[in-house]
Amino acid sequence: MTEAILLVGGKGTRLRPLTVHTPKPMVPAAGVPFLTHQLARARAAGVEHVVLATSYLAEVFEPHFGDGSDLGLHLEYVTEREPLGTGGAIRNVAERLHSGPDEPVLIFNGDILTGLDIRALVATHVSAGADVSLHLTRVDDPRAYGLVPTDEDGRVTAFLEKPQTPQEIVTDQINAGAYVFNRSVIDAIPTGRPVSVERETFPGLLAAGAHLQGMVDDTYWLDLGTPQAFVRGSADLVLGRAPSPAVPGRRGDRLVLAGAEVAADAKLTGGTVVGADARIGPGARVEGSTVLAGAVVGEGARVRDSLIGAGARIGARTVLDGAVIGDGARVGADNELRDGMRVWCDAAIPTAAVRFSSDQ
Repeated sequence: MTEAILLVGGKGTRLRPLTVHTPKPMVPAAGVPFLTHQLARARAAGVEHVVLATSYLAEVFEPHFGDGSDLGLHLEYVTEREPLGTGGAIRNVAERLHSGPDEPVLIFNGDILTGLDIRALVATHVSAGADVSLHLTRVDDPRAYGLVPTDEDGRVTAFLEKPQTPQEIVTDQINAGAYVFNRSVIDAIPTGRPVSVERETFPGLLAAGAHLQGMVDDTYWLDLGTPQAFVRGSADLVLGRAPSPAVPGRRGDRLVLAGAEVAADAKLTGGTVVGADARIGPGARVEGSTVLAGAVVGEGARVRDSLIGAGARIGARTVLDGAVIGDGARVGADNELRDGMRVWCDAAIPTAAVRFSSDQ
């Protein structure tokens, strides 16, 4: 097992304003672009060659990662010019793969933080003689997901749409966003049009009698599709709840990057990250939050479960609780933003202008 495809072309609409200037996989989590954690874990599992399937803000990836040698990888980049869906994106990079028809290729979605045992997934695929193997995880409430039931041998028996009634919840197993495909399956995906692996490829393979194997892995798993989940994932990386060899420092209550300034009486807890050249003012309290590069948190501010974009400024005594502040935004003193409120990039909120919560 020496190569993988990473699907990093999504626009990250649910993560805006974090993704206005930055593609979702490049938003910093625990001090480095989230994609760094995925690449580092793939390398630790023995992967050597990775093809990145890019689209939105595709020009950002290669200048940062180059040829991948700093990570011990060989990276290549393929840009999707028109939206092709998950299956179409996989097929679009096939010419860059080196694997033979019967050899396995690992495929990751670019927005999943997981402790998946990658080697075990590949071993399961090979030992089962499968055409495709899927990482499955169990969730307490599967209503927001498609269900993937399996038989007693782990073989996938169906792909079910999001259940609408309790009777339709026949399993708590869902597609966790990591796969192993035989190369021949990738080459059989239609070209030149959008293809969904979830709605077309997998059901089509099942109907044709192909062997689709599921491996249930109950280690850490989190879909980073929302700002709240992204902030939580970053904190979990710092706290050591989520595994990654790419966290740039000791795990613990806080991670403060080079050039950042934290006042002596400020308090950082809950896996908080303070980015390079950011400043945390006297008496500030920051819990379970991410403060990106060059941002400023003013004196006496209270920040909890929030993300503050690069170069943003938070005024003295302002309270952020579950809020997202875009790059370069200015939030004046004595404001209170809670419950999922988002401030767009470069926006400005005057002093004491907001003192209510919102679920926008």
